[in-house]
Amino acid sequence: MKNQLCSRRHFLKANSFSLGTLALATLLKKDGLLAAPVMPAMGHDIQFDLTPKEGHFPGKAKAMISLFMMGGPSQIDLFDPKPMLTKYDGKNFPGEIKYDNLAQASSKVFASPWKFSKHGQCGMELSELLPHLGSVADDICLIRSMSSGVSNHAQGLYAINSGRVTAGNPALGSWITYGLGSETEELPAYMVLSHPGGLPTFQSDHFTNGWLPALFQGTVVRASEPRILNLDPPAFLAGAGQKRQLDLLHHLNEAHAAEHPGELDLHARISTYALAANMQTAAKEALDISGEPDSIKKLYGVDKPVTADYATRCLIARRLIERGVRYVQVLNAGQSWDQHSSLVTALPNLCAATDQPSAALITDLKQRGLLDSTVVHWGGEMGRLPVLQNDAGREKWGRDHNTYGFSQWVAGGGFKGGYVHGETDEWSHKAAVDEVKHYDWHATLLHLFGLNHDKLAYKHNGLVATLTNNQGARVVTELLA
Repeated sequence: MKNQLCSRRHFLKANSFSLGTLALATLLKKDGLLAAPVMPAMGHDIQFDLTPKEGHFPGKAKAMISLFMMGGPSQIDLFDPKPMLTKYDGKNFPGEIKYDNLAQASSKVFASPWKFSKHGQCGMELSELLPHLGSVADDICLIRSMSSGVSNHAQGLYAINSGRVTAGNPALGSWITYGLGSETEELPAYMVLSHPGGLPTFQSDHFTNGWLPALFQGTVVRASEPRILNLDPPAFLAGAGQKRQLDLLHHLNEAHAAEHPGELDLHARISTYALAANMQTAAKEALDISGEPDSIKKLYGVDKPVTADYATRCLIARRLIERGVRYVQVLNAGQSWDQHSSLVTALPNLCAATDQPSAALITDLKQRGLLDSTVVHWGGEMGRLPVLQNDAGREKWGRDHNTYGFSQWVAGGGFKGGYVHGETDEWSHKAAVDEVKHYDWHATLLHLFGLNHDKLAYKHNGLVATLTNNQGARVVTELLA
């Protein structure tokens, strides 16, 4: 009898071997969208899918790779040289400092142990810890006047990543994919490349969809093989067996659709499930760098133990962008850039692992003609203070948090290359010239994607919400090429 046939959902539950966990999870996200209250983002009827969408105006950027450094890289030791620190090294800081960790606080000025030199035709000053970045100085836009004004990692992350200082709001990648969709039907629009040591502190907050539809959540890829579990069917079901299962599923779907003519949402959902088999093949191919030329692997540093992991993930990020993925995050573990102590040894190790792959990503995108349309971002949720923390011997010296003046760099996608924007005060403590608040950064980035930060909106709990959250954000036109 008809009512004895299994439902499509029961069939999927019992036979999901052929879909793979990533594919199935991505597709299931689409089911919860139909009742979500929404405000049109582009001035026309919103579509809850990942088909490519037009922005509010033509944008230069089509995709983004965020090299996010959770913990707070020290701008003083990497990007922002200050002669005053050298002059006062070891002496008491003459002003006021807001500490986050009073237990280990010190008022002694801590000058950078590393030398700075000028790079490129632009003469950008960078630390000796970043020699590879120096080789692409003319392609990067260095912002030395970032500020969020919140004191701790969680609030700093939320500000930089979601526009607010509270948890539960959509991440930047979710907003961009919500506004523009994807240029591929075979891979998720928003992908997250995790570290072998695990996800950063606050884990899914880095790629949460918040209260946006779950379709726009980041999809995590493992740092080691198999990078996506269960993509391959069991051997006895591979090939013809799998095809028969998929043919049966297709027959059940068509029969069900025929009983509900005119239900466009149902038809769209059925089409979405049909993409699962394509994702199996596409995901495996995109995440496999074995076919890359040896020259490219060497460029990134895949051939060296110290850079191999980060190099591989940066190379995969480029491959994903090439295949139409809209937004890719490359993450570190824990909050490894949080040097409250042992900065003298920890910071060089982190730079050695990430500097070459980060610079290679810019070089590789540029030589493929992709840099003009791809934003590459490098930065964390905060910077560090100009005074010592943990004054228990040089090998234990560190720096406390600073969200009032720190640095990040961007390249491509319409940002001005070979340009240094803004200044901190003479201590690299607070933004003093051309300050860029976190919401200004978001407004500027969305602008390059062709999105108006006030119009990219979603109706949440009866309120119209945006990424910049009515904080008086401005597009920092000085950053634009």
